[in-house]
Order: sequence, then structure tokens, then C-alpha cells
Amino acid sequence: MHPIALGFLASLLAGLGTGIGALPVLLPVQPSERLQGVLLGVGGGVMLAATSFSLILPGTDAAIALGYAPPSAALIMVAGVLLGGGFLWTAHNIFPHEHFFKGHEGPAAQNIKRIWLFVIAIALHNFPEGLAVGVGFGGGERTGAIALALGIALQNLPEGFVVAVALRNLNYNPRHAVGISTLTGLVEPIGGLVGAAVVSVAETMLPWAMGFAAGAMLFVIVDEIIPDIDQKAFGQRGTLGLMGGFVVMMFLDIALR
Repeated sequence: MHPIALGFLASLLAGLGTGIGALPVLLPVQPSERLQGVLLGVGGGVMLAATSFSLILPGTDAAIALGYAPPSAALIMVAGVLLGGGFLWTAHNIFPHEHFFKGHEGPAAQNIKRIWLFVIAIALHNFPEGLAVGVGFGGGERTGAIALALGIALQNLPEGFVVAVALRNLNYNPRHAVGISTLTGLVEPIGGLVGAAVVSVAETMLPWAMGFAAGAMLFVIVDEIIPDIDQKAFGQRGTLGLMGGFVVMMFLDIALR
């Protein structure tokens, strides 16, 4: 299968993890905020490990394989990370959106329903995840890309659950909560398609694209996930969840190579 098709399909499957994770809200059980905080921590830990082991390190190796000296490869990754973070920072300031826990960000939006502000926020969160998966497959390193896609899918499970619970708390019925959570996950194959296409067309862009995806994901972790963990986990439970997610993704990335 062509790398672009693989990147799209893998990011689609990873994105569907958001909808699968939302399914428990159909049950008559109300999870505690502490549990939600721990689950957010697990997802954040998976993303943090994926940023390090599945993007930055392979991106550095790819730059060296293209003939760059290690200091130049390091500079490429630094520039890529800063560009990715800057892209997400700019997007957050251009598009009106609202986080479930942090509240409204970006310009004022008087004519947009509140639910769509939430959807935009989650889309800004999910796009770099799909981009990372697409870049991995577009670069041709199938084993590492599979580990990355699996890690993103695992991260989407608790994320989808927390999003659906938040929607239920806003008085949306369970079916709507699952449907909206699934819809937000479908942003990922768009990012996957973009990432796979860019590095498939120009192999020299692979280290830059990996650094860019890493920077975008790092921005999401620091700007969104960690503040939400602090607010919901009440102490060190969220930190333990983050460490647990980190070591799970680290194990997957090393063991599947």
C-alpha cells in the first residue's frame, strides 16, 4: 500500500479511538473527576513519550542519514519543534474556540454555538496527532510508525472518554456525546494525509516534518493537557497517570522496533 494511503488509514484508525473511548458514557455510571484527571494524565504521558521516542529521535536519525552532521541535525529538529509549536500557538489565537476546563480562547465568536467552539478546540488538539502518524508512515519507517499510531490510538481512548463526560455535564445526551467525540477524532486522518503527502513527495522534508509534528504535540501537552490534569486530578494522581502513560508508550516504541 502507498505510504500516503497508509498514513491516512492509520491516522483514521487512531482517530476512531476517540469515539471508542467515549462509549462508556452510554452506561449509567458517573466517573469521578479524579479518575478523569488520571486518564488525562495517561494520555498526556503517551503523547509526551511519542514526541520524544517516535518523532524527535527518529527525526534526528533521518537528518543524519541525509548527510547532515549531528549539530546540524540537532538544529533542524530545534527549528522544526519551534515551528510546530508556533503554528499551534498561531492557530489558537486565530480560531475562536473553548476548552472544557480552561474556558474561551482566541477571538470573540458571537455567532458560533458553544458546542462548535469545543469542537474547534478538540480539532486543534487532534490535528497534530494525525500529522505525526502521517509523517511516520510517509517516511517509510513502518515499524516505528505503527508504534506511534498505536500509541496515539491508546491516548485517544481516555481523551474520548473525558470529552464525552464533559459533554454530558453540559446536558448533551449520551448518544450526542459519543457522536461529537467521534467527529472530533476524524480530524486526525486529515492531518495524517497532509503529513504523509509532504514527506512522500520530498524525502528531505522528513526531519523537518517530524520536528514540526513534535513541536505541535508538545504545545498541546503543555498548553492543554497538563493544566487540565492539574485542575481535575487533585494532587499527584494525574502525575502518576502521566508517568504510567509515558512508560507504556516508551515500551511500545522500543519493543516494536
